[in-house]
This record gives sequence, structure tokens and C-alpha cells, in this order.
Amino acid sequence: MHEDSMRVRDLLETARARLDRLDPQHAAEAVAHGALLIDTRCADDRRRTGTIPGSVHVPLSVLFWRLDGTSGHARPELADRSREVILMCADGFSSSLAAATLQDLGFPNSTDVVGGFNAWVASGLPVELAAG
Repeated sequence: MHEDSMRVRDLLETARARLDRLDPQHAAEAVAHGALLIDTRCADDRRRTGTIPGSVHVPLSVLFWRLDGTSGHARPELADRSREVILMCADGFSSSLAAATLQDLGFPNSTDVVGGFNAWVASGLPVELAAG
């Protein structure tokens, strides 16, 4: 590795310094007031551990294309750059990097949930389990 190469922990620290991260309770309050909560976890994790009522599933692999209205692959209902966008992954790591990238793409009100889905569950906030 080059001496001047950034490590992932440095990248994460830089990303988080730009975010106004929310604990699960504050994220739930923001969603109640119109924020968009995007769950970036894979479908298998969502089936296994549940989903958050009102959240939208957008896998991390396509997140930027679904939100960027100029990509040709956007979901119009997600492309409002003025709306608060809150990302959630399993533990709050990949969501921090993705939220900072969304800010770079012109979504200034993007952030994530500290501790991710697992912190949401630990906080006793609502989760819907898959039927079956």
C-alpha cells in the first residue's frame, strides 16, 4: 500500500464528519415528519430480520442510480434532492459512506442512522417480520 493511500477507516471518518447522523429515535421522528428512510440491506437480510414500516428498499448496489434523476434509471419518487434522505444498513457503516456520496450527488439533506438496523431493533422501534 502506498504511504499516501487512504484506509477505509479514514474514508469512513471523513464521510461521517460531513453528516448529521441520527440515532434511531431521531430517525424515526424525522420519518414521521416526511423524511425518506431507505434500507440498503440485501433482500435476504430483510427477509431474515425484518423491515421498518414505511422504509423503501433500494439495494446499495443501485442506490445512486435510483436517486439521481439524470441517471436514466432513477425512481422519480426518490429523486427529490430537497427531501431529507436517511440511509440505513445493518450496522451503520456502508450507509455513512453512501450518505456522503449522496451529498456529493446533490442531496444535501442525506445522512444515516447510527448503528443501522441493529440499533433500530435494539431501541425497540417497530419492525415488520416477513410472513411465512
